[in-house]
Amino acid sequence: MPLVYLITGEQSGDILGARLMHAIRSRRPDVSFAGVGGSAMTAQGLDSLFPLRSLALMGLAEVLPKLFELNRLLRRTVADVQARAPDVVVTIDSPGFTLRVLKALQPTTLKRVHFVAPQVWAWRESRVKHFPGLWDELLCLLPFEPAFFARHNLSARFVGHPVLESGAGAGDAARFRQHHALRPEDTVVTVMPGSRQTEVSRLLPVLEQALKLLPDPVVPVVPLAGPVAEVVRQRTRSWPVRPILVSQDADKYDAFAASAVALTKSGTSTLELALANVPMLVTYRVNPVSYVIARRLIKVKYASILNLLLDREVVPELLQFDSRPDRLAAELHRLLNDPAAVAQQRAGFAQALAMLRPPLGSPSECAAEAVLSLLPAR
Repeated sequence: MPLVYLITGEQSGDILGARLMHAIRSRRPDVSFAGVGGSAMTAQGLDSLFPLRSLALMGLAEVLPKLFELNRLLRRTVADVQARAPDVVVTIDSPGFTLRVLKALQPTTLKRVHFVAPQVWAWRESRVKHFPGLWDELLCLLPFEPAFFARHNLSARFVGHPVLESGAGAGDAARFRQHHALRPEDTVVTVMPGSRQTEVSRLLPVLEQALKLLPDPVVPVVPLAGPVAEVVRQRTRSWPVRPILVSQDADKYDAFAASAVALTKSGTSTLELALANVPMLVTYRVNPVSYVIARRLIKVKYASILNLLLDREVVPELLQFDSRPDRLAAELHRLLNDPAAVAQQRAGFAQALAMLRPPLGSPSECAAEAVLSLLPAR
């Protein structure tokens, strides 16, 4: 049986990996899987080498205390890959970990695919010089990435963005309101603080205070990301208005459909909300040391993928020192009471999502074809 070894380091990569596994198996039922993943990949048959939460870190200041443990997990992963000798290694996003795995595997003859191009177009473009030889295929989610890598003599393939397969736009607002006994006049606000411990620790208190400052009461809904679900449960118990916590994707998408507005961190969550047509405000905070370093290196104008795709600020961004409860509350209040601003955002959503569609098939099908092209014939 051909063996595909998949490695990811965070929840978003776990979802990509699970869809990729499903698409591969639908074409090649004889393929088996091994590697590092989370609950979604486990549901597709992966027995993860270690728990995904061990790698759920972000930012220089957050990673440094865990450096010894991360190096241990890196060595363990590389040793497992070499022992199993898979037909293809697929690393998914999480460049801080996965690119180091690829570097360690570079002397081998193993076929390698990296899924989700490193965002070197955003910052530290000089890192591109370290990429030649790391992979046989680079799969990109954003349409402008292949041209960027071509300028550096690196081949890359646009496979489309997997958010299009998420089902985020298929929620049922009436079902959500009925299930949670909400009144027609209740205003639902989705709050998305992230899927990493550091994100949640920094953002949740700010988001709570912002909701308190709104002149009219709202019903907050917080989708729970696996690695931080228990932390979010604990930290929201003291909220004056206890939020509705949802853990399943179907419930999250129903919440989107019922939401008047969303307050979210930057990242894939913005694309999910756009697919659900939910007007939003983007915010983010990192460790101040990490922020000072990143600010000197980041080259792009926007944090939101939507704004990057359209090259204009369709979605308001309040980041780091601007991520204050009073600023967030004022912008949320404006979105809740300005139909023209909402219409402008939704027009931008349609434009951006059209740019993310692959040439043929679905994103996971395109990615699966790239992986299968490296497998031996039946």
